[in-house]
Amino acid sequence: MKNLRIIIAGGGTGGHIFPAVAVGHALQRLQPGTQLLFVGAKGKMEMEKVPQEGFEIVGLDIAGFDRSNLLKNLSLPFKLLKSRFMAKSILKNFNPDVVVGVGGYASFPMLSAAQAMNIPTLIQEQNSFAGKTNKILGRKAKAVCVAYEHMERFFPQDKLILTGNPVRKDITDMKADSLQAKAMFGLNGSTKTILVIGGSLGAKAINESIDANLDELMKENVQLIWQTGNPYHKQALSRAEKYKGRVTVLNFIKEMAYAYTVADVVVSRAGALAIAELCIAGKPAIFVPLPTAAEDHQTSNAMSLVYQEAAIMVRNDAALTELIPTIKTLMADERKQEQMSQNLRSLAIKDADERIAHKIIAIATK
Repeated sequence: MKNLRIIIAGGGTGGHIFPAVAVGHALQRLQPGTQLLFVGAKGKMEMEKVPQEGFEIVGLDIAGFDRSNLLKNLSLPFKLLKSRFMAKSILKNFNPDVVVGVGGYASFPMLSAAQAMNIPTLIQEQNSFAGKTNKILGRKAKAVCVAYEHMERFFPQDKLILTGNPVRKDITDMKADSLQAKAMFGLNGSTKTILVIGGSLGAKAINESIDANLDELMKENVQLIWQTGNPYHKQALSRAEKYKGRVTVLNFIKEMAYAYTVADVVVSRAGALAIAELCIAGKPAIFVPLPTAAEDHQTSNAMSLVYQEAAIMVRNDAALTELIPTIKTLMADERKQEQMSQNLRSLAIKDADERIAHKIIAIATK
């Protein structure tokens, strides 16, 4: 049988990149010899993260609509045309059996070009509320892999496959030892631990709330791992200076399995990847959804767990006043923590990467 040739397109944030990489590894496990090419956006983090995982990547010159600086959008039509032209060139040169879209800037030009050239496509829709571009691409895709029920309001029912969202292997295996993990973060072995994560780029509202209320939080018998993202890192380091040994500040956490292992409660954005990971880790979570995410999908993601009593939500604009009291209330209620953990674990799908890879292989070999 010939080696399969697969393009995986998308990126922009860890929430798109890590699932894409997980699917890439699953394809190579299930179908050794598979030739993979990743396509991302120039200047975005996938151009660094994907090669670190041993995969080849090419970058399109493309950007999203900039709501904060409208002048920057003047070049957008030219970039879209250029990226579409480049996408066609990549497809002709690589000649893939299937093109997979995981969301992010590069996904749309690659999949729309593939569909125009009658190359089979598959969409991995990570969120509970589908974005406009995926809804358009879904009409011609061979399959749409989703992580939530009731997605037929966005996509043709016969194309839907409930696969869950792929997460990194170290998290699905979760073999980290708790005491060893706490030592790795320079924390006390017996003290209750809060893990604050704002996504791969950090979260302004979460960071500002922790910063403004850190003294109040430290009155509780707790310790903190605070992942800030680059923009807030220096400020957080200086703020946490007086709580050495109780507050560990990091701009990015590579060893997320260790971070989840030590956490008693997690504060997080409500990106699809964070939710998939927390379901597997079974850690009680307080979500602060990013309100500017496309179609406000993070609020939709968070509410899908709130309805199942698996999470708590604090609105972004209320984080400054409500986040710390919510953390304190949850930390004091071990029964609620246990119930949330059970409810989260019941929603976990550990083999999402292989479910998606099997479908890609089936489409490629049809």
